[in-house]
Amino acid sequence: MTEKKLSDIEKLRVLLPHWLEHNKSHGAEFCQWAEIISAAGDTEAAALIRQAAGYLEKADESLSQALESLGGPLHGHAHHHHHHD
Repeated sequence: MTEKKLSDIEKLRVLLPHWLEHNKSHGAEFCQWAEIISAAGDTEAAALIRQAAGYLEKADESLSQALESLGGPLHGHAHHHHHHD
């Protein structure tokens, strides 16, 4: 069975939704840790972590606009990935 090779645009239409979901997960984790570190007494670190979460939201706005510009998510294609955490 032969599978059609995806163009770079099609690849991005698969990757961008994944990146957006991944960032959303990290942003929520940032906020949780900001609360934890704030409760532990380090309000400066908490503010900086919240600031990073805000930057992630701004990045997501740009990524969402890029996805829209490319025609939205490409449906019917599985994306397999590996994380190096």
